[in-house]
Amino acid sequence: MEDKQIVDLYWAREESAIHETAVKYGSYCHSIAYTILQDQQDAEESVNDTYMDAWDTMPPNRPSVLSTFLGKITRRISIDRWRIRSAKKRGGDEITLALDELEECVSGSHDVELQVQRNELIAAMHSFLDSLSDTERRIFLLRYWYLEPIQSIADQYGFTQSKVTSMLHRVRGKLRKQLEKEGYV
Repeated sequence: MEDKQIVDLYWAREESAIHETAVKYGSYCHSIAYTILQDQQDAEESVNDTYMDAWDTMPPNRPSVLSTFLGKITRRISIDRWRIRSAKKRGGDEITLALDELEECVSGSHDVELQVQRNELIAAMHSFLDSLSDTERRIFLLRYWYLEPIQSIADQYGFTQSKVTSMLHRVRGKLRKQLEKEGYV
């Protein structure tokens, strides 16, 4: 079924929308959730919560790219579940490492939370990502959007773990320079 038809089912409040979403995007959402949570049951619960969140937000939202819409919901729900689950046991896992790596580039300003500045920051990030080579962009997104372990990224690209680590270090340096230039850091 086409995405537009699935979205129309949500707008018509047809329960089959959830079934059709699961058929088309269930494994995609599960992959995102499992990468973050590393637990089958938690990943399944996050995916189910994704379907409920999609049901609750359509209408009024009518996503133009359903996969991206569902992926963002799944990622948010999974990270929230991870935060709750790991509140007592800090440090050492992939999510903590990935977020710590990015912290040096984007931390230090609470003003970024304001909506206008947030939108400008998003535009700056899009511009930055567009300036990267295809490989750099994909590796950056795998690490910091999908929160993939460095070894997994290295395996996917046939690189050494050291090469991926170095590439990410250089890209974070470029990001920091770009954000400093635009006044975000």
